Amino acid sequence: MKKVINRKVYDTETASLIAEVSFSYPGDFQYWSESLYRTTDKTYFLAGEGGPMSHYAKSIGNNTTTGGSNIRPLSTSEAIDWCEENDIDADTIIDEFNL
Repeated sequence: MKKVINRKVYDTETASLIAEVSFSYPGDFQYWSESLYRTTDKTYFLAGEGGPMSHYAKSIGNNTTTGGSNIRPLSTSEAIDWCEENDIDADTIIDEFNL
């Protein structure tokens, strides 16, 4: 997945994967998956996708939704918070953020 936000390119193919979490399984309407990435210049971002009943749902009109995906830039502090909220392994957090 690739997206340009505020004239900066965020690309899951070229960034380093730090951690990932998911709920349910693909095909389930409530399924969602999020992955935390770091770019070469130490910028963090979250790439996620989900079904039509997830927080990644997109409206397609007439009270109907479909699954969707998105990339969202994160500050270092937000990236640490995301790791803590999603119970990412302590060693991963310590190594990545030099805690």
